[in-house]
Amino acid sequence: MAAKPAACLAVFGTGSEVGKSVLTAALCRIFSDLGVKVAPFKAQNMSNNSYVTLDGGEIGRAQAVQARCARLEPTVDMNPLLLKPSGDNRSQMVLLGRVAGEASSSEFRGNRDATFMVTQGSLDRLRAQHELVIIEGAGSCAEVNLRDQDLANFRTALSCSAPVILAADVSRGGVFAQVLGTLDLLAPAERALVKGVVINRFRGEVSLFADGIRFIESRGGVPVLGVVPHFDDIAVEHEDGVALDDVLDPADVVKKGRINIAVLRLPHISNFTDFQPLEREEVVNLSYLTRPRPLEGADLLILPGSKNTRKDLEWLGEKGWDLYLNAYVAAGGRVAGICGGYQMLGKSVEDPQGVEGAVGYSFGLGLLDVRTVFSGEKKLARVTGKTVAGGHRITGYEIHMGVTALGAGLAPFASLSEADGTEHFDGAASGDGRIWGAYVHGLFDEPGFRRAFLESLNPSLDSGQLNAEIAAGATRAARRDSSPDDEYDKLAAFFRRHLDMEKITAMAGVPVPLDPPPAK
Repeated sequence: MAAKPAACLAVFGTGSEVGKSVLTAALCRIFSDLGVKVAPFKAQNMSNNSYVTLDGGEIGRAQAVQARCARLEPTVDMNPLLLKPSGDNRSQMVLLGRVAGEASSSEFRGNRDATFMVTQGSLDRLRAQHELVIIEGAGSCAEVNLRDQDLANFRTALSCSAPVILAADVSRGGVFAQVLGTLDLLAPAERALVKGVVINRFRGEVSLFADGIRFIESRGGVPVLGVVPHFDDIAVEHEDGVALDDVLDPADVVKKGRINIAVLRLPHISNFTDFQPLEREEVVNLSYLTRPRPLEGADLLILPGSKNTRKDLEWLGEKGWDLYLNAYVAAGGRVAGICGGYQMLGKSVEDPQGVEGAVGYSFGLGLLDVRTVFSGEKKLARVTGKTVAGGHRITGYEIHMGVTALGAGLAPFASLSEADGTEHFDGAASGDGRIWGAYVHGLFDEPGFRRAFLESLNPSLDSGQLNAEIAAGATRAARRDSSPDDEYDKLAAFFRRHLDMEKITAMAGVPVPLDPPPAK
């Protein structure tokens, strides 16, 4: 007799960026700690932050983090459909880890039933291999105009009778309207699946929200399973660009006694999680910029990944960023480009097949003697290697459509090995090392490279205090990076203190003995 399929538990939201991904990650680690074979699942994700699985498939980075929380190697079944917005209301479709073409919203809706069957196949495989699958929804679960097209929310939950936890963000304001309005808009069968509410990002004394809990429970008819305080001391990645919009264009791009790094917030920015290891360093002042401004005093400008390199190059010119960049470089500034940003640093970007949109040719910034030509085949690989200058170990992954050729005499940035043993050079660096680019995402995760890189950026900050901060930051980072589970353990302990796990485990249908939650 075949084993019974795993139970399912769903985490849906009252809107986008209300904490669904982090709550799902925390529950994955909590259930894993309780001895449950748990796996994450998100039928459809829309994000330009992605990750490469061991077998060379592409999934949303949030699901990779959730898999790590569940102590699993990420697989394409955890996020069978990834939509990567590329502009003009079009998205690249990544189905079961492979590019399946581009489509507009209307074109995608026309093929939703066939796509849903693919995502159901992934859910079935996960349920056959585990004891519990935690399903993350997408956006708001009560978009009544999209109910027939929805793949990630109630269509999936109804298919497996998954009890639903509704997540809301109190920091956005209107949390009572968020919760009660969402419940009111659900169809009866959907409403019957909602078994509880979690209030995220509460600031202040939680006991002062007691009346709010009673009001939601009375009017909504479902229990509040937890009020989770705001936190900023646990290193958990953001899922999408909404988080960046809250930290754009700060007044203090340059702070005295700090290593000042600016990242351009491109319209089609992708994999901005690359820079979160830098952001967490106390010695670093990292800013995201969109409004053109002089870059005097910045120790480094980074051009990040892009889902549409040519469109973002056009944006740089339209906004006048190219002029500020040239002035910054002429004054001795340092510039780095990652993936699409590396392509922009070159002399040209050519798209003969219309991979990113219209067939055409774009002039690059001309800061590196490289030329990029797009083809229909996406490069997906996990890599390890060393930088050519300094021999520092780096690890990460490549996700890109273009092939970049280096001019004569230009040195590569790194020498890399792929999981299958294939070796190749990556990136390019100017002779003085001030301008460089690479395709490797995640290279700043490596503590040794990150420390050497930061120490090289501003030699004038050679005070004992700053050196001590760099050393202390590197020590903390080394501990974190050598034991990445530590941050996930902190996340799980934090949520266990604020969630009613007895009710949640009962909802999940996998009753397990619960130890007392960690002390507050």
